[in-house]
Amino acid sequence: MTPPKIADKKPAVLELDPGKYYWCTCGTSLKQPFCDGSHKGSDFKPMLVELTEKKKVALCQCKQTKNPPFCDGAHTKL
Repeated sequence: MTPPKIADKKPAVLELDPGKYYWCTCGTSLKQPFCDGSHKGSDFKPMLVELTEKKKVALCQCKQTKNPPFCDGAHTKL
């Protein structure tokens, strides 16, 4: 499998409402950190993120996190 593209070297810190979100795993989406279908034709698939309450999150954009979709600080080592 090819490695994901680094979309940004900082997380997207967002306050999200309850619902379903699809986190981009390939790094090529133009709607980072969310999927826009740019992965089509690759081995990548978006990751479903389901929130049951309003929550502030830090979503990884470097795509190197060991705790997807959440930032674990991996971008600081790039």
